[in-house]
Amino acid sequence: MAMRTPPHPGLSIREDCLEPLGLSVTEAAQKLGISRKQLSDIVNGHSGISPEMAIRLDKAFGGSADTWFRLQAAYDLAKAKLRADQIKVERLSPAA
Repeated sequence: MAMRTPPHPGLSIREDCLEPLGLSVTEAAQKLGISRKQLSDIVNGHSGISPEMAIRLDKAFGGSADTWFRLQAAYDLAKAKLRADQIKVERLSPAA
């Protein structure tokens, strides 16, 4: 069975936060205290949610900073697992 990659958390920001409040990316960025480009990059899936951004999202929209950051971590891990066969590592074992 193929593993399903969770959606980028920027989609949740757009669909669950901005759209219900009728906020544009520009308006939301101003309220979050960040640049329009920074928020645009996140909601369009071009950059991730940093710990600081998770706190900003929590303060602005709720949902807890931990939840926002976990959404990003789950997305990042799922993307890395898709490339797992390309990651070459030598297995380490304790010295005898």
